[in-house]
Amino acid sequence: MFPFKIALNASTLFPFKLNVIQQIEIAAKAGFEGIELWMQDLEAYIAGGGTVQAINSALKQANLEFINAIAFFKWADQDEEIRKAAFTQAEKEMRLLESLGCKYIAAPPFGDVEGTNLDEMESYFEHLVHIGRQIGVEPILEFWGKSKKLSTLDEARYILEKSNVSNGKMLLDPFHMYVGGSDFAGLKNLKGEQIGVFHVNDYPSYPKVKGLTDQDRVFPGEGVCPTSEIAEKLYEIHYDGYLSLELFKEDFKGRTAAEVADYGLRSVRKSYSIMK
Repeated sequence: MFPFKIALNASTLFPFKLNVIQQIEIAAKAGFEGIELWMQDLEAYIAGGGTVQAINSALKQANLEFINAIAFFKWADQDEEIRKAAFTQAEKEMRLLESLGCKYIAAPPFGDVEGTNLDEMESYFEHLVHIGRQIGVEPILEFWGKSKKLSTLDEARYILEKSNVSNGKMLLDPFHMYVGGSDFAGLKNLKGEQIGVFHVNDYPSYPKVKGLTDQDRVFPGEGVCPTSEIAEKLYEIHYDGYLSLELFKEDFKGRTAAEVADYGLRSVRKSYSIMK
């Protein structure tokens, strides 16, 4: 049984240097139901003469949901002026995303956050969500395993639950959970509705945690990540949203973009199936 939906994070296709239209076409051809696009790619496409209408047309023709955008604005930076600029940037980006029918925008701990405490982060995240909801794009809280702050599931839960944001959501990723030392058992303490998107990937037994980089991520089922345990816990908390394949491999050893997408979809479906 497979109770989830599957999306492709465009980072997985980065080695092929595709534009957003090509990324959409590859994802759709492989059978993905959703896609995560990167702001840098959207902006590059439009700067090169592409249009919002063309992206919308491609998404519609592909019958693909634009579930989330990967963006980098320093919403939690300890410097006030940098934060102000970040909120301005975020508002501009969310207005573009709204015109593309994008549902979420990722809010990771990008910038100098070491001197920002969790209560301050909660306040800044609340402000970010307020801006996003006025526009129609929902910011979702992401933690990074190697971040100086907001590196664990517990910290993300603290921010989400302490804030006045109703129905706030997180973006979770097993790589970041592993690198940051979050216990996968902690997933059982969540409600499915608290997860906006769940990234999927795997990691090898070597190098050890401190030596792991994003480029070491592998397809689900090809590493030592307890994918079956994760799938069961997601199912138990009634998460039925998207599992989005996010890799950063630089070399797929001769595979084409279409072959990578096809193999990736099958690896997600196989690794995250529920044995019932």
